Amino acid sequence: MDRQRMNAHADELYKALRNASTVAPLTERESDITVEDAYHISRAMLDLRLADGETVIGKKIGVTSKAVQNMLGVHQPDFGYLTDRMLATSDAPIEIAGNLIAPRAEGEIAFVLKRDLRGPGVTNAQVLAATECVMPCFEVVDSRIRDWKIAIQDTVADNASCGMFVLGDAMLDPRRVDLGTLGMVVERNGQIVSTGAGAAALGSPVNCVAWLANTLGRFGIALEAGEVILSGSLVPLQPVEPGDHMHLSVGGLGTASVRFI
Repeated sequence: MDRQRMNAHADELYKALRNASTVAPLTERESDITVEDAYHISRAMLDLRLADGETVIGKKIGVTSKAVQNMLGVHQPDFGYLTDRMLATSDAPIEIAGNLIAPRAEGEIAFVLKRDLRGPGVTNAQVLAATECVMPCFEVVDSRIRDWKIAIQDTVADNASCGMFVLGDAMLDPRRVDLGTLGMVVERNGQIVSTGAGAAALGSPVNCVAWLANTLGRFGIALEAGEVILSGSLVPLQPVEPGDHMHLSVGGLGTASVRFI
């Protein structure tokens, strides 16, 4: 795809983000769009957000669990960018109208880095050594693609379908917990809706961060000290609507909560 078409799609997605509106799937309109094209669109969309005053504070990995892959029909991980405007305060209300379109909440483990990770060749041991702490979190995914009718190219172009994220109430040295076996319980309005374990995300959230560092390394992009890295959902996505209160607990790590109005 030529640069002009990429920039046009980026502009369209940026306007959809700002207006909480949707666009037709890119894969329905661009039969030859590649995943690499989609990442260029995502980056151009990010540039528009940066020009509007946003700041990159981290990165996210998406579509890491089989449950989410099967739900969305997308069968490989992807990545997107986190900005300061996407971070919500734990348990503070998130207004859906005018901000989100068809949000879904997913429980994850967030990594906060103290050193850069630059692939290729990043190992799990290097991920752990570069991590300041891990935290429970909710990612609120959302799609600017109409009716969530996404192929991998659509979600990649749309910043990995990221909407907002909420960090939890605890910070822990990742070497003090087995991230592959920890358990997560997610509640909606006081009722358990899903359970999961660290192994749901490519075998371990650490594997996910290593994958991201090595994948971004091919694009000349590093995971940087101070950044928040969302490592992928451990549970199925949960559609949410105004009035919902989502709460998760992670054994040995802590809790996170988010309210929608």
